[in-house]
Amino acid sequence: MRILRLLLAGLVIITAGFVIAGEHLSGTSADAVINARLTTVRAPTAGRLTLEHRLLGSSVSDGEQLGSINDPLVDNIHLYELIRQKAFAKAEVGRLTNMVAAIEQSVNDLQARSERYQRQRILQLEAELRALTFEIGAAEARGDEAEAAFKRSKQLTDRGLEPSASFERIRATQRVAAQDLEGARQRAAVVEIELQAARNGTFLGDGYNDAPYSEQRISELTLEQSEKQALLTAEKAKAEALDNRINVERLRVNRMTSSKLISNVNGTIWEVLAANGETVERGEPLMRLVNCSSAIVTLSVAESVYNRLKIGDLAKFRVSNDQKVLDGTITRLAGSGAETIYRNLAVAPSERHLQRFDVTLLVPTIREDPALACAIGRTGRVFFEARPLDFLRNLWL
Repeated sequence: MRILRLLLAGLVIITAGFVIAGEHLSGTSADAVINARLTTVRAPTAGRLTLEHRLLGSSVSDGEQLGSINDPLVDNIHLYELIRQKAFAKAEVGRLTNMVAAIEQSVNDLQARSERYQRQRILQLEAELRALTFEIGAAEARGDEAEAAFKRSKQLTDRGLEPSASFERIRATQRVAAQDLEGARQRAAVVEIELQAARNGTFLGDGYNDAPYSEQRISELTLEQSEKQALLTAEKAKAEALDNRINVERLRVNRMTSSKLISNVNGTIWEVLAANGETVERGEPLMRLVNCSSAIVTLSVAESVYNRLKIGDLAKFRVSNDQKVLDGTITRLAGSGAETIYRNLAVAPSERHLQRFDVTLLVPTIREDPALACAIGRTGRVFFEARPLDFLRNLWL
């Protein structure tokens, strides 16, 4: 019995030593903390800062207004210059529009005058042609009379009853009558040609070419109207372009005059860098926010543990004063002295942390747990290997 007791005591001592050694020799972190990335809210414009009353650590939502900036002294000289140019362009459009309208009215008046001239000219030529027709008739009658007198005189002269001098005078009269008839016919032909040309819109006569003054002036004014219309079109395009530039510049001035500070993450207010009522410059950092959707676990381990780890290894994170054990995955192994990688994280590493080897752990359950999603700075421990007492911890959970 005594030997049995000694054997049992020895077994208990060996088991206890194994458990203690297993607990201490398993890979664990010296410290672990819930961390997250920071985002900086900067001034979109210069001006006087107005911040909503919020305490540090207050929750904010993506798209929520954090404050505003107002600048009553915004530079609007360029906007006024564009408005002045638009006024000049508008005045020029009005001037050219009036000129085009005046030219069009003149063309219409001259067109009506030209049409009246054409009608009157045709009537005039028709009257001249009728008069020449009558003149031809009269010339034909005189010619017939002269021809009859010539024949009688010739008969009398041949018989010796009339002197030759009288015969020659009658023959000359007959020739003159024939020439007068031919001249009247030629004048009638000329008037007929002018009449036909006038009906076709071409005017023949002394003192002008193929068109009267009104039509010549219409051609000049039509060319001038085309030039003014082209200038008017260009000026309207210029005015439209100025309208677009004015709208863009007005939007810029409005943005520069008053702008809103908007949260770009779901998180908490971590740090306020400017006070309410300060005058800030464009791009100046005003506030830092914690992006709770980027929560991670940062920790440090001894060199012996670090050298056994690799990215993608599984680990377990237990929050201090909490029995929850959360599954995680190693996403970064930064080694020793990894101070620079914490510049954009909420919780900076301690001096002791920097003396060890840095590890980053992704624990999806933290982001899904409302109690831990924004529990930045909450500490715990991370275990990388199974421990002898894990079965008791699982039973406890």
